[in-house]
Amino acid sequence: MPVEFISATHTTDATEAGGRGRHTGFDVDYTRRFVRALDDGGFDWTLVAYSSASVDAEQIAQFVVNNSERIKPMLAHRPGFVFPTRVAKALATLDRIGKGRLGVHIISGGDDTEQAREGDYLTKAQRYDRSEEFIRILRAIWGATGPISHEGTYYRFEDFATTITPYQDAIPVSVGGSSPEAYRVGGRQGDIFGLWGEPLKETAEQIAAVNAVADAAGRPHPRIWVSFRPIVAATDELAWEKARAVLGRVRASAGVNAVAARPQDPGRPANTGSRRLLDVAARGERHDRALWTPLVTATNAAGSTTALVGSYETVAKALLDYVDIGCELLSIRGWDPLNDAVDYARYVLPLVRQELAHRAAASPSATASASATAAG
Repeated sequence: MPVEFISATHTTDATEAGGRGRHTGFDVDYTRRFVRALDDGGFDWTLVAYSSASVDAEQIAQFVVNNSERIKPMLAHRPGFVFPTRVAKALATLDRIGKGRLGVHIISGGDDTEQAREGDYLTKAQRYDRSEEFIRILRAIWGATGPISHEGTYYRFEDFATTITPYQDAIPVSVGGSSPEAYRVGGRQGDIFGLWGEPLKETAEQIAAVNAVADAAGRPHPRIWVSFRPIVAATDELAWEKARAVLGRVRASAGVNAVAARPQDPGRPANTGSRRLLDVAARGERHDRALWTPLVTATNAAGSTTALVGSYETVAKALLDYVDIGCELLSIRGWDPLNDAVDYARYVLPLVRQELAHRAAASPSATASASATAAG
């Protein structure tokens, strides 16, 4: 499979560097410009995120499809709030509208407080068990040739049938997380597995954990998706100047100071992924070629917040470092969403694709899939 690029759909221009973040409001015109910039710029996917307070993700995914020609929404969905029979039909319908341009990202939820806002009081372990059952039901419905029934721990129904099937043979299912529960469900059920950007060593360890579960289940390894917030400029010096300015705006917006969050702080987040990012940040500000962590501590690791900082060439090489350890989907979104997306598309994506094409030409049998990436 080729290496692909993912963004994340912003419905306003607000981020942690100026406002309350991207889960705030819906500016229709801005969102349309953003989606079209991704489409024109050669991104392959865009995450449509989910939170209890944000605009409805399913409708935003359809908005993406309706306002683009090629980009595919990766629709985040939290099992537990909508019955899986209805979700299976909705996703199949959206996949038909986009002629195969859809993936679904299953998020089980790592924060009990956030889940309770919408009435979900299961434990984390129960939520992951429910997600696995949910995925199995989706696939059963999409592949059914007649009525099906199901009786499980979390869902029960009898003789369900639908005439709507996906446009694709199978809608790709992504699972994300950094806990053993996430590795278990992702390894056993995921076509794709999503990680936040950690140093290369830790990322490789997480990939190995997921792959070990897939091996035990007799399944292909999920494609790995890794997420960063790059800060780029024409030179490394200009990029670091820009990074310090972004950090200043984030701190001012969040009302935090330069002191890193400590493990014993009462405000330490509940979910494993955020805790892992804070632990990485506590070990140092810079890792590997270009990974930079102060924005993690400034936001208390509220989502994907590790930056790759440097010139276009430096950041392209850093992304290729992750390709070399097994990452096939590279998620990059910025702190100034629209302008950063334009810069990534103009300067970073071509460099990565050119290098992959060069590798393919040098060793066609080993990297044949990279040539398809360069053509895309």
